[in-house]
Amino acid sequence: MDVDIWAWVGGTQRELHEAGNTGLAMALGDVPAQALEGRFAQLDVVAPAIAQHAETLEKPWLEFFARYWHLLGRVGDRAMGALALDDAASLLEFAQRDDVRECPGAPGAVEVLAIAQANTDGPGYAEARLAALGAALDGVGPDSLAFSGLATQYVAALIDAGKAAEGVAYAEAAVERLRGAGREASWELGAASARALLAAGRPDDALAAVDASAEFKPDDPVAKGRREALLRSQVLATLGRMQEAVDALPDLDVVGDHAREWVEWAHTVRMLSSGGSISNTWQLGRILRQWMSYFESVGGHRARFELALTAGHLAVARQGLWQARLLADYAEAAIATLRDTGGLAERVAELRAAADAAKELPPPGPRDELVAYFDAADGRTADPERWVGWLWPLSGTDLEATRRHTTTLGFLGYAPVGADVYWKTIVEDGDPAATGDEDIAYLTGLLIEAGQDERVETLAARLPETGSHLALARLHRARERWEQTAAEAEQAVAHGGGLEARRLWSGAVQQLGDNAKAAEILKPLVESGEGEEEDVWRIIVLSTAVEDWATVRAAGTKLGMPIEPGEGPIEEEWHLVRVILPAPDGTQREVLAVRTGPATARLAIPQPRGMEYNAGDVVVIDPRPLEPIPEDEQERESFVIPFAGVTMLRPGGYTSWFFDGAAPSEDEWAEFNEVLAERGWPMWVYSDESYRVTHPATGEQLPGVFGWIAIPPTVRPAELDAVLDDVTEQWSHPLAWLDLAREVGIEAERHERISKEYGL
Repeated sequence: MDVDIWAWVGGTQRELHEAGNTGLAMALGDVPAQALEGRFAQLDVVAPAIAQHAETLEKPWLEFFARYWHLLGRVGDRAMGALALDDAASLLEFAQRDDVRECPGAPGAVEVLAIAQANTDGPGYAEARLAALGAALDGVGPDSLAFSGLATQYVAALIDAGKAAEGVAYAEAAVERLRGAGREASWELGAASARALLAAGRPDDALAAVDASAEFKPDDPVAKGRREALLRSQVLATLGRMQEAVDALPDLDVVGDHAREWVEWAHTVRMLSSGGSISNTWQLGRILRQWMSYFESVGGHRARFELALTAGHLAVARQGLWQARLLADYAEAAIATLRDTGGLAERVAELRAAADAAKELPPPGPRDELVAYFDAADGRTADPERWVGWLWPLSGTDLEATRRHTTTLGFLGYAPVGADVYWKTIVEDGDPAATGDEDIAYLTGLLIEAGQDERVETLAARLPETGSHLALARLHRARERWEQTAAEAEQAVAHGGGLEARRLWSGAVQQLGDNAKAAEILKPLVESGEGEEEDVWRIIVLSTAVEDWATVRAAGTKLGMPIEPGEGPIEEEWHLVRVILPAPDGTQREVLAVRTGPATARLAIPQPRGMEYNAGDVVVIDPRPLEPIPEDEQERESFVIPFAGVTMLRPGGYTSWFFDGAAPSEDEWAEFNEVLAERGWPMWVYSDESYRVTHPATGEQLPGVFGWIAIPPTVRPAELDAVLDDVTEQWSHPLAWLDLAREVGIEAERHERISKEYGL
């Protein structure tokens, strides 16, 4: 995007502020950071909301800005492919409209479409990418910030087209053009040059290019560190400098959340493991299988093919030959999703040949004793990958072996394979109606995990009524079809389905919004003693939500909780807690609160305007701590337990008012806090030590403070205004509460002047 776009963003934010769209203005400035910092849950909520609002306001540049950054967050770090292609093509079409074409960021639409195509099938879309990127580059010069990003993608497309030497030449020319325009290349362009050199068989030059670009300014500063380290590791491994490559390689916990790096990381690990420089374990195989599943879900067809081959060769190296053969089948099936298939069948055949040439590991004991050996194995040190291979000859014929074999397959990421074996044993070769509940539960779980919904329905049709309804309830719950879950689970309960059926029924009814009924469904479990502690807690939460305090007290007593006897709401003062609540931008907020009962807490911290909750509100909490309580006694003393908020129970009716200004002296601030505390008006400072304001006379930067004060519904805003006016009257620097002053109509001009003079 051109540098002018940021001046436009600032101007648009001011316009939105002046028009009263403060929330939209604040969100607009944060969207690029959300995309680059990986705050995707927030981005996926905020960016579409801005785009929709921009369409309503008839601001097409604003709509483009939001859609661009949302897409970049999807095709960049998350590496979405076919899943994002239509949206990327739609954005490009939008960018070509007459009222958008002149937007400085419009060329970015070509870039994100090229990235989405590369994620889908780099070689398959190489020529289309080169054509579109070349046309876009013809329309921008090196003085534009769009140039570097477009050039980077052009080099990547040349590499995918098998024209690495041309990629090297193009990258070098692009760097020179930028230098001639008085600008420096981005780190990403430098990295693309290094990759082109590596692909051209010039690893020494590639390492020099990595070194030369180290100081280049990145377009994505958050990712630069790990991406540069990974590229350096790959080049060093290619050069045979294995220990240096290992030292440079980012750890799995560094790259694990960044799909864009997975294929390159796995390829580098394979090179390093071949010489024994890095461990090649079943855990690595399981991770790579999870990554393949991710790319399958987002349409990263080339990535999952490459990962399958890499994982397959790693499996051969550790003698996981059954897995290598399955991965060869998986890679072969993936070829059908690719546009450019040249040489791929031969690479699959090479993997199969390697698996066939390798020697199988001998089992640890006689065939008829393998189940006993499996059960005796140390669960922490046993290798599940090897056990799958050892149990395979027994699986399908010996039921005990089949259970262990198929569930282990599911654990390693091969649920469809395990489901096929179990299905044949239980359904095709056996009688499901005569099969034990445990095996039906195992099979149903594998089928659901494998996405074989039709088979679940077929299985249900061959089971007695209780098992049939239970199997369907499990399926509907997994697919979040709550009405169907409730109906099937209710029927399962009616036919003696027991504990699981009641839990399924209650959970579905709760999802449908009927907490009272959900609690009633669980009560027989508690009364009969059949239920467990988790069922008692669920009854407490559900009954609290509908204010059935008699049931809450009875259930609490059953758990040995010290609840004061009586009737009506439980409103005690227990201890401080942290309540985790949703925020409008898709994130979560942590709010300090006082726990007032088994499943209730009263919020203690004022919240900014626009939140659905505030100080004084009583909320229902899930009593299961979200973090483990520290074992160390000293740590435990200062630990405030976090709980998930469930629903609002009783709003307190408090209203928050914002204050801002230069920080007062310690004595002034102590008096301020004391005055508010005496009145029971919660106050919270949201600024930190880095917040500064400007001295209007000298221009000196002063420590600042801003926050919110909440007043109950019995207090008029004018009362708060008067108290603030009185307590801050003698301060060295005035405090501003502009929104409150406007509300009560008193001295709004003074507060406007303070805000302007101090740069608030």
